[in-house]
Amino acid sequence: MADWVAACAADDIEEEDVIRFDHEGRSFAIYRSEDSDYYATDGFCTHERVHLADGLVMGAVIECPKHNGRFDYTSGKAKKTPACVDLRTYPVKVEAGTVYIQVD
Repeated sequence: MADWVAACAADDIEEEDVIRFDHEGRSFAIYRSEDSDYYATDGFCTHERVHLADGLVMGAVIECPKHNGRFDYTSGKAKKTPACVDLRTYPVKVEAGTVYIQVD
């Protein structure tokens, strides 16, 4: 059964930005779009395990800081090599100013 986990306050993330969230030995990236929608993916690039929270958000794309691989953070789809394997995404909800992600 999947649990909802409080990841951060909604205002901890600027629009078009990303932050790192670690929980029970796992690492996630939490994103806020330019429309203030929130998303979550696995935290590490699928190419060389560099944390995506150190990358650059451009629209709905996160660019890995090491080799510039890109992913659509809304779907997890790899968009630019060397990233070829999609990211896992997680459901997100915001309640009372807190961002929650659903992890299993």
